[in-house]
Amino acid sequence: MDHVEILSRIQFAFTIAFHYIYPPLSIGLGVCLVFMEGLYLKTKDKVYEELTRFWVRIFALIFGIGVATGIVMEFEFGTNWAVYSRYVGDIFGSALAAEGIFAFALESAFLGILIFGWNRVSPRVHFLSTVLVALGSMFSALWIVVANSWQQTPTGYRIEGEGLKARAVVTDFWEMVFNPSSIERYSHVLIGAFLAGSFLVLSVSAWYILKRKYVVHSQKAFTIALWVAAVSSLGQLFTGHKSAEVITKYQPAKLAAVEGHFETAPADMYLLGWVDAKKQTVTGLKIPGGLSFLVHQDFKKPISGLNSFKPENRPGAINFVFQTYHLMVAIGMMLIGLCWLAIFLLYRKKLFQNRWLMGVFVGSVLLPQIANQVGWYTAEVGRQPWVVYGLLRTSDALSQAVKAEHVLISLILFTLVYVILFVLFIYLLNKKIQHGPDISPEDPETPTSKLNYE
Repeated sequence: MDHVEILSRIQFAFTIAFHYIYPPLSIGLGVCLVFMEGLYLKTKDKVYEELTRFWVRIFALIFGIGVATGIVMEFEFGTNWAVYSRYVGDIFGSALAAEGIFAFALESAFLGILIFGWNRVSPRVHFLSTVLVALGSMFSALWIVVANSWQQTPTGYRIEGEGLKARAVVTDFWEMVFNPSSIERYSHVLIGAFLAGSFLVLSVSAWYILKRKYVVHSQKAFTIALWVAAVSSLGQLFTGHKSAEVITKYQPAKLAAVEGHFETAPADMYLLGWVDAKKQTVTGLKIPGGLSFLVHQDFKKPISGLNSFKPENRPGAINFVFQTYHLMVAIGMMLIGLCWLAIFLLYRKKLFQNRWLMGVFVGSVLLPQIANQVGWYTAEVGRQPWVVYGLLRTSDALSQAVKAEHVLISLILFTLVYVILFVLFIYLLNKKIQHGPDISPEDPETPTSKLNYE
């Protein structure tokens, strides 16, 4: 790779990774808001209304920062990746237009009612706006994942032109949308977002419980988010397996990379390890034939190894792909164990007495975020050297006129701006958390009320 390619990839990876902090939070938090406000309509319990008002303010902050950080990537397509933009413009244009029409318009139209509609519309209309904003955020993710999935498993297209003038043109819109990986990848991304948003609620609620502030509110919010997280954690295990089946069929080189599998033979499944690409060895704790069993339900059936592909068609950073994949899986299993341990203690009415577990939940907000990030690293780095799998190489997708120093300067400036945005986000988020829910005068709870273990 030359300097322009390296810097352009780093710049895009940095901007998209930073942006990807926020959409999963807003999607998952939107689901929790639907349950909170739905319970308020059903029970008329003011606590649920106060919870909804509080978390709507945090949702608005996350949504605003997410929109601001996402705009940059659209310009990067044209500046750093002009050949890529020309190549996929028809595909991306269709998907992003659909996002604007069916998702972003829906989300933004009802966001105003969600934030400012209290006491201006009926409770049912406000609840409808909450549902539609949540659905809009999910639809938005759908079209972004469709566009990205097409790059992984392209279908429904034809190629026009040659060389740098070549471009993919949509021949069947719905075949493009429902390409072989879109549904599996979307469900995996969506459930990861549910986990990110629900664990934010769990973390803040656990912190309040430890501080003995807004305890009744926090226990109710914690219970709602816990059920969302517990169900999602199991769902993520299923969708992850379905995604692996798609990779097995359409991207066998990536499958070999995630387990450091070099020779075509029965493949082991590593729980942890380290890949030495030069020696083509993996050192670690493994289940012999485990990958073969997961793929073919046969411990002895061979899996294509990396050596069965031309060197120029293999992922370069094999150990990186191996480590990110296994970190994602490890965190996923941790989340399952953590959530269902809490469900068990909730059933036994001992959950909120366990201060150590509440402390774990305070810090656990980082786990889904890390898992979401490294999952994307696995998907994108494992796809290399292709930016459109089997059709367009990353090295051929670069803008021809951009120089390395231009990319470096913009990368430094983006880093400074994003650091400022992140500091501002943390400051405002902390300020809202410190303020807490607004409790009505007739509410018997005070910010320092005692724990309600029932």
